[in-house]
Amino acid sequence: MTISSKRAEYVAVASLILSIIFFILALLLGRWSGFLALYAGSWLIFNAVLIWLALLIQFHQRALAEQEKLDISQMKKTQKDSDIFEQESEKQSVFNIAQKRLQLLEKWFLPVFAGIIAAYQIVIGFYLLRVALLPDVQIQQPLLCAIVATAIAFVSFLFSRYATGMSAQRQWKPLRAGGSITLSVSVVCFLVAISLALQVFNYPVGLNILNYFIPVLLVILGFETALNIVFNIYRPRIKGQYNRAAFDSRLLGIVNEPGEILHTVAGTIDYQFGFEVSQTWFYKLIAKAILPLIFFAALVLYLSSSIVVINSDEQAIIERFGNPITQKGNVRLREPGLTLKYPWPIDIAKKYPTRKIAQLNVGFIPKAAKDKVGYGPLLWGKEHYEKEYDLLVASRQTAGTLTEGAVPVSLVTAAVPVQYRVKNLYKFLYNHSQPEKILEDICYRQLTKFAAGSTIEVDTEEDLQHSLLGAGSNEAKKILSEKIQQEVDEYDLGIDIVFVGIQGIHPNPQVAQDYQKVIGAVQKKQAAILNAQANRNLILSKLAGSVQEANQLYQLTAEYHEAKNNPDSKKKLQLAEKLDNAFKRAKGDIFKTLRSAQSYAFQKTTLSQAKGVRFKGQLKAFRANPDYYKKLQRINVYEDALENIRKFVIVSDPNSKENFVVDLQEKLTPDLYKDILGEDNTK
Repeated sequence: MTISSKRAEYVAVASLILSIIFFILALLLGRWSGFLALYAGSWLIFNAVLIWLALLIQFHQRALAEQEKLDISQMKKTQKDSDIFEQESEKQSVFNIAQKRLQLLEKWFLPVFAGIIAAYQIVIGFYLLRVALLPDVQIQQPLLCAIVATAIAFVSFLFSRYATGMSAQRQWKPLRAGGSITLSVSVVCFLVAISLALQVFNYPVGLNILNYFIPVLLVILGFETALNIVFNIYRPRIKGQYNRAAFDSRLLGIVNEPGEILHTVAGTIDYQFGFEVSQTWFYKLIAKAILPLIFFAALVLYLSSSIVVINSDEQAIIERFGNPITQKGNVRLREPGLTLKYPWPIDIAKKYPTRKIAQLNVGFIPKAAKDKVGYGPLLWGKEHYEKEYDLLVASRQTAGTLTEGAVPVSLVTAAVPVQYRVKNLYKFLYNHSQPEKILEDICYRQLTKFAAGSTIEVDTEEDLQHSLLGAGSNEAKKILSEKIQQEVDEYDLGIDIVFVGIQGIHPNPQVAQDYQKVIGAVQKKQAAILNAQANRNLILSKLAGSVQEANQLYQLTAEYHEAKNNPDSKKKLQLAEKLDNAFKRAKGDIFKTLRSAQSYAFQKTTLSQAKGVRFKGQLKAFRANPDYYKKLQRINVYEDALENIRKFVIVSDPNSKENFVVDLQEKLTPDLYKDILGEDNTK
């Protein structure tokens, strides 16, 4: 009789020592080089250390139990006739100590140790996930790390295959747990080595994936181990059946023994429920038909690649061996509906929604869909999107007006949506490898160039019309659309620009309030200027009838004053005539003033002539009878002077002695007395 567990114990010892060496090497190298994938792989290797430690303890105790059985067998042969051991029960109680320890170890120690391994896997997995979210650190020597990872992967693969091969024997089945975890270490280290080699050529995609894959793998293994512990508690026990440890991963077992997937599933079901499912007719039928079914399903799945479904807003181009299928020298476009082609990889369909308006966000990153609760007001003082970029705009300020350390530029925040559609699918797909990226670069380049040639200062009305933040945005949208479309046509992208939303340019929210104050001051200034211009136009229109007539009169007047100092009298006369004619044609206050002056002159002339004629008549009358003329003139003077004065005429005989008393005091209106008292009472 031989002790078979010794060989498994030696394998466990060698694997444990190598795992410890690999763990220390990967841990130190991962911390020194800064590669998180290698650092995380070291903790996966430490998981293998724990499993090999448990297997070492288990097989060591099994070896002791087998040695104990061998000793008891030898003692039976040499002491057949002895009376020392009278009963078999007494022998078992004295010499089966190792067997009892083995039973206690497999019943209590292995499940408890499996719980420790599960806790370790979950805790270290979440810890590594948290480390993966931290900012990147400086990395170094990827080639050296790749060589070490390759060596670990190669040696681990050899030991995993050896341990897995031994686990085919019933007495060595626990080695399957060590073989599975060691194979996972080999695969992970091999992937790390490939990713490190790609890092040498500046392709960090593999490492970025492994930074999360290894922690997630540890967490999954931890939860699987915890579930295995729970299942083992409620699993029915059958005497003589192999008790599979909870840390023996079923998932890693599928990878470790891919040819025995069905056998592994059946064995797992048998092991869990306590009866042999693999002996039922249904399982035997599935086992016989599984390969034809898998082959038929794969064939149907492969042939289904011959059917192409093109949506209503799409067009497609079919490639045959990498070249577009043509018809009469032109590329054949497939319209919406069902289209047949040869299966992959003979024919490949490339679809694109050519009838759909696509949008490119230039200068900003929109918020996630979950953050969109509706379209609210877009205020300058608040941020509108997840992230917004600034544009550099030249300023008109000179060096003399700038503060110390400032530069003559301004910054505005740009949020410009550009909508486009594909008008030529062949050019869009085949002229350039990344047409959307080229379009984005074109939009950013044209927007930057346009902003650098524009202004945001609005000191005058003309600036307001050409400012990016004023009324000039409408013109800017048209110009920018034409520029983008022109460059898109130069690159022959097969794209038609539909809309450019220039209205999304605004000052940075931090300076929005100050900018609004400047805009308010400029608007007040513009209002004052416009009011002054309106008053000017009103005055000139009132003066000459129209602003144009007033400007013409001013120009002629200025030319006439210049000609007065010129010896050329002919030109002066011509300008004077033009000026007179212009004044005659003028309207408004000039027309009224001229007509009033003409009327006044006519009146004065006519009155003067009338006075001269009257004087001639008076002179003739005076010469005819001077005394009578004087008396007549005196009477006329009295008449004119006494026209509005009350006069009393008293006629009496010069020889009469009567005295007349005249009351010259004003009285009330006699008509009032007549109405009230009557005519007789007023006397």
